[in-house]
Order: sequence, then C-alpha cells, then structure tokens
Amino acid sequence: MKIYTKTGDKGETGLFGGERVSKDSPRIRAYGTLDELNAFIGLAITEVKDDSVKLLLNDIQNKLFIIGSDLATPDTEKNKKLNIFRTPVEYYQSLEVSIDKYESDLETLKNFILPGGSKSASLLHVCRTIARRAEREVVALNSTVQVADNIIIFMNRLSDLFFVLSRYENKVSGFEDIKWQS
Repeated sequence: MKIYTKTGDKGETGLFGGERVSKDSPRIRAYGTLDELNAFIGLAITEVKDDSVKLLLNDIQNKLFIIGSDLATPDTEKNKKLNIFRTPVEYYQSLEVSIDKYESDLETLKNFILPGGSKSASLLHVCRTIARRAEREVVALNSTVQVADNIIIFMNRLSDLFFVLSRYENKVSGFEDIKWQS
C-alpha cells in the first residue's frame, strides 16, 4: 500500500464515514492540532526523567488518538454504524487524579513562573501551549458542530496537567522554577 493516495491533492480530505471536507475546516484544524501535540509529547518523552511521567505521557498519546478519531467522525446516524469509540468521562477524570498526584509533590506557587528550567520541563511547557491551542480549536469547532463536553473538558485539564508536569520535571531534574520578575 502506498502512503500517498492523491485524494487530497485538491485541498480536501475524507472524514471517517466518507464525507469530504476542506483541509482547513475547523474539524481538521482541531484534530490536526491534536496530532501536532501528540508529536511533541513523543519528543518530550525522550527527555523526561521520571518513568511514571513517561508512562502517563504514553497513555495521553493513546487517548489523543481516540479523541482525534472521535473528532474525525461526525456524530451522525450514518456514522453510528462505524462503532467509533467516543471519549468517556474517565479520560478527564484520570487527568484530574494525575494533576493532584504530581502537584502534591510540589511547593505551592506564590509567583507566576516562566516556561523553562530543564529541557524536559521546557518541552512539557511547549506541550502545554499546544494543548491550549488544541483546546481553542476544539471550542471553535464546537461553535459550528456539537463536540462532546468530555473532549472540551479533557483538553482544558490536559494543559493544566502539562503545567504541573513541567514543574515536577524541574523538581526531579534539580532545577528551580523560573519566577517571573515583574
């Protein structure tokens, strides 16, 4: 099987279920940004020091694939036959558990902090900003078609998790958070 299909040569792509849409549609932007985030998470994993964080990031990567397929499959009667797994509430609940776990090992924030410190923390900050952009893309998509609340909540929690993980990685790497100098 060849990697190129030539079906997108005119600026359109196919969704699950067969519908053709422009490659710049809100739906494509939303799950395309999830794909970008997933790639950066893969890069972050190569630098992360803590094995439990690596496992968590790998789990998030798998969940992002499922959320991407959820976003790529309009919730229509025709597509119900495809049996696409839809994003469950447990996805964002597990992020909340992880946020609480890693945050409990950190000092309480008393200042704004700048992205940086260790290389792994810096990469996790990049993931945080991409997650925020992905969240904005999903919210924009939701203004044109209904997106499951679980996806929007997941994306909101995900950027919070990356913030906490960046601070945690700084701690385990022996770096202090960089305080914003006002």
